[in-house]
Amino acid sequence: MSETMFDIFVIGGGVNGCGIARDAAGRGLHVGLAEMDDLASATSSASTKMFHGGLRYLEYYKFRLVREALIEREVLLRNMPHISWPMRFVLPLHKDMRPSWLIRLGLFMYDHLGGRKILPATATLDLTKDEAGKPLKRSLKKAFEYSDCWVHDSRLVVLNAVDAQARGAEILTRTKVIAAKRRGDHWEVELDAEGEYRMIRTKVLVNAAGPWVAHILNDTLKLDTKEGVRLVRGSHIVVKKHFEHDRAYFFQGADDRIIFAIPYENDFTLIGTTDHDQGEDLSKPVCTTEEADYLRAFASEYFETPINPEDIVWSFSGTRPLYDDHASSATEATRDYVLSLNEDGAPLLSVFGGKITTYRKLAEAAMDKLTNHFEGLKVNWTATAALPGGDFAYDGAPYLLAALQSEYPFLEPETAARLIRTYGTDAANILGEAKTADDLGESFGAGLTATEVRWLCEHEFAVTAEDILWRRTKLGLHFTPEQSNHLESWLDKQNGHENIKKVS
Repeated sequence: MSETMFDIFVIGGGVNGCGIARDAAGRGLHVGLAEMDDLASATSSASTKMFHGGLRYLEYYKFRLVREALIEREVLLRNMPHISWPMRFVLPLHKDMRPSWLIRLGLFMYDHLGGRKILPATATLDLTKDEAGKPLKRSLKKAFEYSDCWVHDSRLVVLNAVDAQARGAEILTRTKVIAAKRRGDHWEVELDAEGEYRMIRTKVLVNAAGPWVAHILNDTLKLDTKEGVRLVRGSHIVVKKHFEHDRAYFFQGADDRIIFAIPYENDFTLIGTTDHDQGEDLSKPVCTTEEADYLRAFASEYFETPINPEDIVWSFSGTRPLYDDHASSATEATRDYVLSLNEDGAPLLSVFGGKITTYRKLAEAAMDKLTNHFEGLKVNWTATAALPGGDFAYDGAPYLLAALQSEYPFLEPETAARLIRTYGTDAANILGEAKTADDLGESFGAGLTATEVRWLCEHEFAVTAEDILWRRTKLGLHFTPEQSNHLESWLDKQNGHENIKKVS
């Protein structure tokens, strides 16, 4: 049994946990993180894939939350231009929904609350003439178009973990915290890494377990606390490509809810999300038939061509761990984050709620809470620090792509574009000295090669085909079951021969 003393040990490998680990490691602290499954394997890979201010939160007067998120959009765009980019959203005006003047007022605030510099302002569209009107019902004549941003959510998590490790953090995936106790001025934490037991010590324990935050408090740490989490299930469907342009839609429903329809992975359209209370169920959520039908019907109120059950190629669902503010409905429950610091002995910081757009600000706020427990702590630093592969201009992806295609002319155009939008400047590091397609090793399908798979296992904590196809990439949408099984068998064989070095 080996015991290691950390300054901060984080429970949870979602966006908040990895964001805190990266921030703390960059300040010179000795940081550890344990995730019981793969990074981003729960809520953080089941979002609607947006950095956004939360236009609908203005209706609930969440001005501070919206302002912080709006400011943060452009900070994040600059720091990760490979996995995040601007997107325009078309909001058709429907005579039976919110009045035009109210929406325009909200969009005026949306344009001006956050000091927007990169993203273009709201515009008015004539849907009878604009391409955005072609897929919509003829009764829809006018729309507003505003800006938000797309993000590859699970890669965001992984790259925070990669950068945290590069700054000295120890990232432990498939490692469960099974117990933790205060021992004077520190915590003693017991870990189970798929049957391998380990004990560590830490000065500060951070509970960023997402949906399991209350479970960690009550069952793992055995603490008596009244703080609670409200589990809200959000489901999405992915359908065959429903429109040709690259803008997204914001649709209003008769039930006062909203959904998005977003271009997804070139060949598909992503539609979501729902809001349903999950109760205390911590099992992996699934999109129910009723939720899928709701999303189809909702979108079909706007699209000229209805979305049928056979159009659905994939669905996914995530459990949002919202702070329990006793709101009357799941839709109204706050998306703001709450940081609770327990100092009855060695410090324990618990993270409730939050949204993907404000993960970096949440990490800064977490470190502010812990400042008094560390001498000479470095100041905030992440606002101007690119994530791995993101060290190029926010609008520089086309130039980076052209350079990659010039250096590696044998790449298929779709593969080259995907590599830039997945790895940024690291795409060239992955391809290395390759002169031909054969130099990249076996091709598993959809442009995925052995060279890329090895990179993901060696540098990005990937272990299984699911890790690679559904979190490090979304190539699972383009793979057949036979191709997925072959990749899994290849990984098993390589791991058995220890030809892939796993990050530890």
